[in-house]
Amino acid sequence: MKELVKQLMQEVNLTEKQAIQSIQIIKEFAKKKLPVFSKAIDKLFDQHVPKQEVDFLD
Repeated sequence: MKELVKQLMQEVNLTEKQAIQSIQIIKEFAKKKLPVFSKAIDKLFDQHVPKQEVDFLD
């Protein structure tokens, strides 16, 4: 997914954080539309997208 993040950053002029958020939105959309493949989608995306850090100051 690093390649996809990089491509989003270059082609759509997103920040890294925005690119990762976009991918997460797409992931959730795909899970809603294809619930049968929900676990496979999670596995695919979770292998490559960094986990969001918990910011206790927010």
